[in-house]
Amino acid sequence: MPGKLKTHLRALIGGLLITTAGASVAVGAEISGGVVRIGVVNDQTGFLSDPTGKGSVIATQMAVEDFKPEAHGLKVEVVSADHQNKPDVGATIVRKWIDVDGVDLIADVGNSVVALAIQSIIREKNRIAVYSAVATTEVTGRQCVPTGLSWLHDAYNLVAGPIRGLVPKGQKTWFFIGADYAFGRNMVSVSQTLLAAAGGKSLGEVFHPSAETDYTSYLLQAQASGADTIGFASTGSQLVTEMKQWTEFGMTGGPQKPVAGLLFLTDTHSMGLSIAAGLRAVTAWYWDLNDETRAFAQRFYKLHGAIPSEAQASMYSAVGHYLKGVAATGTDDTDKVLAWMRANPVEDFYAPGATLRGDSRLVHDFYLVEVKTPAESKGPWDVYKVLSTIKPKDAYPSLAESECPLVKTAAAR
Repeated sequence: MPGKLKTHLRALIGGLLITTAGASVAVGAEISGGVVRIGVVNDQTGFLSDPTGKGSVIATQMAVEDFKPEAHGLKVEVVSADHQNKPDVGATIVRKWIDVDGVDLIADVGNSVVALAIQSIIREKNRIAVYSAVATTEVTGRQCVPTGLSWLHDAYNLVAGPIRGLVPKGQKTWFFIGADYAFGRNMVSVSQTLLAAAGGKSLGEVFHPSAETDYTSYLLQAQASGADTIGFASTGSQLVTEMKQWTEFGMTGGPQKPVAGLLFLTDTHSMGLSIAAGLRAVTAWYWDLNDETRAFAQRFYKLHGAIPSEAQASMYSAVGHYLKGVAATGTDDTDKVLAWMRANPVEDFYAPGATLRGDSRLVHDFYLVEVKTPAESKGPWDVYKVLSTIKPKDAYPSLAESECPLVKTAAAR
């Protein structure tokens, strides 16, 4: 090779290396404190610890690992804490994370009442929070904020499909048993509104404390109501115990049909198919949908000893999308990263092509599932039959129906 050409190529390669290194330095220079910090706050010891908990921390760590921060000239750290399902504890943790520890992204949360407490903080501090199992519609409704992103589901998504599908088939009268906090009361309220619109009728409701373990009186009230359907607005170990006691009281196979407003994969596994068989619910994700979901599930299982719940898979997706935004914008500035997250569709095994709409909901497909019988199952985590795919137009209220001030402000412009 001629000497001049060699010299030119060396100069060109050197220039590229300098440019690449310079780009990495430039990205690092735009990161506050030189580190992107992600804080996973959720229930790690209580009734939501199975579907969220430490598994969500692992899913977050997997998302960081797969993102390969070093390839983007970034340093990423993950911290975690247990909010104990107490809004004051959750708010204290998040405020310290932001004010003292420089946490950029709040992830998971899970509990609705804790999420509502955190909403006011992220509005004040202008930080992004990505929520998994937060079902209250208040988060994307009257108390919505630009930075509070609902990545998994809410009460409307979860109950619209079953109610609209079951009422025309004769299950017209319903009685509701719900958890006595923001999630349960919101889900029952949304269910009753949708039930009336579908031509059904609510025969009553009863609410139990979050720490309840004996559901005898609640089940007896439901039985005495004579309703065709008993709708459960409980979750985690609450729902598991309710369904076990439902079976113990001989209500399985009786005239009243149970419907779970929020059924996690981990709940079904804990109940066992002999108890949960035939139970129908709506889920945002299931590990056995396709080759990509199965591959993620097997990786997760090796780390956690359990197949990922829909909430844990959603945190992998949300954190990955956020980190892509940081890399694309070269900064952890909230406004710039959030704008990128809203402008670009999600591309992963959880919600391919999903987008964030004006009320901060991630819009994606849902699935109507039915729990398999023991004879139908091929293994411990083979628990669902996917009956149908629910497209976004049938899973979400229209923006015209939204109570989110962000949507109303945008419409007024």
